[in-house]
Amino acid sequence: QKLVERLKATSQFYKKKLGDKVGAADIKSLDDLKRLPFTEKGDLRDNYPFGMFTVPLEDVVRIHASSGTTGKPTVGGYTRADVELWTEVMARTVSSAGVTKKDVVHNAYGHGLFTGGMGFHVGADRVGATVIPISGGLTRRQVMLIEDFGATVITCTPSYALVIAEEAMEMGVDIKKRWKLRAGIFGAEPWTEKMRRELENKLNLEAFDIYGLTEVIGPGVAVECSEHNGMHINEDHFLAEIIDPDTGERLPYGSEGELVFTTITKEAMPVIRYRTRDRTILHNEPCKCGRTNVRMEKIMGRTDDMLIVRGVNVFPQLIEKTLLSIEDIEPHYQIVIDRPKDQLDTLEVWVEASPKLFQPIDTRRLDELQKRVAHELAQTLGVSAEVKLMGPKSIQRSEGKARRVVDKREL
Repeated sequence: QKLVERLKATSQFYKKKLGDKVGAADIKSLDDLKRLPFTEKGDLRDNYPFGMFTVPLEDVVRIHASSGTTGKPTVGGYTRADVELWTEVMARTVSSAGVTKKDVVHNAYGHGLFTGGMGFHVGADRVGATVIPISGGLTRRQVMLIEDFGATVITCTPSYALVIAEEAMEMGVDIKKRWKLRAGIFGAEPWTEKMRRELENKLNLEAFDIYGLTEVIGPGVAVECSEHNGMHINEDHFLAEIIDPDTGERLPYGSEGELVFTTITKEAMPVIRYRTRDRTILHNEPCKCGRTNVRMEKIMGRTDDMLIVRGVNVFPQLIEKTLLSIEDIEPHYQIVIDRPKDQLDTLEVWVEASPKLFQPIDTRRLDELQKRVAHELAQTLGVSAEVKLMGPKSIQRSEGKARRVVDKREL
């Protein structure tokens, strides 16, 4: 009720969006959220840069923004109270992974407009941990400092964590004997249970998944506990719903659909029913860890990254899940789609095979593996794909979010 009152008084965008159809008095229960209109990512871009702010710019003490790879960047503003809120939920986030003042946190998330690096810094700082704000890049240096500084926790994207592990192995570092890492908090891109096992095995740690987005707060929206049965959402600040992405109808707990958030305590840039375009499932049963707030499953894909290949709907996340279920396949891949002149769409999947198949090259096993991968993808996707097995480190590594899809039809 207070949020609706405030938005009608301070936001030209929401004053017009809400109109006379719904007011604070109409919100009598959480179920009445469905009476409120959705906020879309396009709304934020249409009001770029500061049109979504509900306080004067002089009250905004920090601005972050998305990478802007799909257009103008999505801007997030923070008042002093918002920064305190963010610090609190990030302290909860690192605490869920058991971080205390006894830990040394190697923070390899990007620092700058991207929210990851700063978010983890303030959260780890709040619980008293020693923070190494190294950001991304200079991987050999990262390997050296993880050992020299005695890092016990690492925070970065899961894809970059694998890059660090690979670099350490190439340098001859025995991670299990020489490193003290015990936990890793990974996010900013979707990752599978197979990748969790890869991360835990190669880095000798326990891997925790997180969820966040600039439009809501940054990281700190949700995090796994030690039970690893979903990410707990900080519901005292962020109300979550699942909707049918086609109809907008709210779906019950346990249903797969699009994740929607309403921020009820933010000052500078609150949002009502923001459509994340992320597909997941919410669960409201209490967790064995004792927490009772709603949990969200891993992101299963997006409602807006669906690829249509020769008339078939293809989700990149489904390709990843299939690839990582096959033995002798490494978690490094790229999807390439093209449409040659006067021809049907082509779908290529480039993926690295296990290094052991190249020492020496085992042509027979590589041929068998290629056929198996192509068969499994065709069975899963309903469309054939040309599979190209690549040698070790053939796929370009990323120090941030991995670029998994190259759609040449857009060029």
